[in-house]
Amino acid sequence: MLIVQKFGGSSVADAKRIRNVAGIIAETFLEGNDVVVVLSAQGDTTDDLLAKAAEINPAPSKRELDMLLTTGEQQSIALMAMCLEGMGLPVVSLTAWQIGLRTDADYGAARIRRIATERLKRELDKKRIVLVAGFQGITRFDDYTTLGRGGSDTTAVALAAVLHADRCQIFTDVEGVYTADPRKVPGARKLEEVTYDEMLELASMGAQVLMNRSVQMAKRYGVELEVLSSLVRAPGTKVKEVPSSMEEMKITGIAKDEHTARLTVVRVADKPGSAFKVMNAVSKAGVTVDMIIQATGRDGENDISFVVPEDQAEQARDMLMERKKAIGFDHVSIDKDIAKVSVIGAGMMSSAGISSLVFEALNDEHINIQMISTSEIKISCVIDAASADRAVAAIHRKFFEQ
Repeated sequence: MLIVQKFGGSSVADAKRIRNVAGIIAETFLEGNDVVVVLSAQGDTTDDLLAKAAEINPAPSKRELDMLLTTGEQQSIALMAMCLEGMGLPVVSLTAWQIGLRTDADYGAARIRRIATERLKRELDKKRIVLVAGFQGITRFDDYTTLGRGGSDTTAVALAAVLHADRCQIFTDVEGVYTADPRKVPGARKLEEVTYDEMLELASMGAQVLMNRSVQMAKRYGVELEVLSSLVRAPGTKVKEVPSSMEEMKITGIAKDEHTARLTVVRVADKPGSAFKVMNAVSKAGVTVDMIIQATGRDGENDISFVVPEDQAEQARDMLMERKKAIGFDHVSIDKDIAKVSVIGAGMMSSAGISSLVFEALNDEHINIQMISTSEIKISCVIDAASADRAVAAIHRKFFEQ
C-alpha cells in the first residue's frame, strides 16, 4: 500500500514529539507500506518567523515573507529525517522545489497547479521513506510560495491524489472530528465518519481540524481522508463521499467562528443596482462575504449588513469608502464583537424541525440571534461573541445529550 501521512506543527513541536511521530512513521513503513510524509513547521515556528520579520520590516513584500516562512517546514523534514536515520531507516527529505510542486504566484495564498511525480516515484522505488515540506510550493519562475493557513493539509491531499495513494491520514492533536470542540463541550462525541460536504462546512464555519481547501481537493479527486491523533493510538474519523452507516445522523457537528466581523452599509439608496454596487466593491477588495441581510429602512433608503473574516473587515470598509459617492450611502460601521455558530448535518435535508430546535436552544439561554443563514446542510446564526461557547453547549445538549 501507498500511504500519505501528514503531521501538524503541534505533533512535531519538540524533540520528544518528533521521536513519537518517527515511531508512527516507522511502524507504518515496517508493515511493508510505501510512505510519503508531509510535515508542518514545528509548534509556533511560523508565528516566530512572522515576529522576526516584523522586527526588521513591518510591511515586507509577500515574496520575501514566503521565502522566510518556507524555512519552517524545511527544518521539520530535516530533523525528522535525522531521527529516522538514527533508527536505521532509509529516508530522504524533499522541499517543494525538489518534487516540482508548482503553484500560481499568489504569495501567501498560492494554489497548486501541478506536481511532478518523477522524483517522488524514484525515491519510493528505492524503498525510502519520503518526507515532504508542507505548506510550500514554487512558481514557474522558481520563487517560493506558501499555500495559506493549514496549507500542509492541502499538500498531503494533493500528493495522495497524484500518487493514487491507498490512504491519506491527517494526524493532529485530537483523536478525530467531534460533534463540537471537546475542549469546550465535555459531552462532545467523536464521529466515525463524515461526508466531504459536512466536513467542508465544518471547516469553513470554524472547526480547525482540516483546512477547507484540502477537503475541497479530497472531494474533487476522491481521496478518502482519516483524521486521527498523533498522541493517542486509536482509530480516527474518516472523511468520505458516502457514509457506511444506513442511518444518517440529523446533525453531524456544531462549529463556531469568533474571527468574524459584521459590516453595515448605512442608508443605501433603495433602488435597483445598489446591492450590486456594494457587493462589487467588496469583491474588488478580495474580501470573502458569508451572510447578507438588507434591512428595509425609511425615505427610500436601506441598510445592508454582511459578515466577513475579521482580518478583512477594514479592507472591505476602505474599498467601500473609496466608492462612497458612486454607490451612495451615509457611512460604514464594523462590529467585531460577534461570533458565528453553525449547525451542520446532511440529515437536515430529510428532517423537519431542526431550525426550531436550534432556535429553542438559544432561547433557553436567552441568546439573541442577530443574523441567520441556511442551506440544505447548514444553519448559521450570528450572535454576541461573549455568548458563543454557551450557544454551542446549549445546541449540543439539545441534539446529543438528551
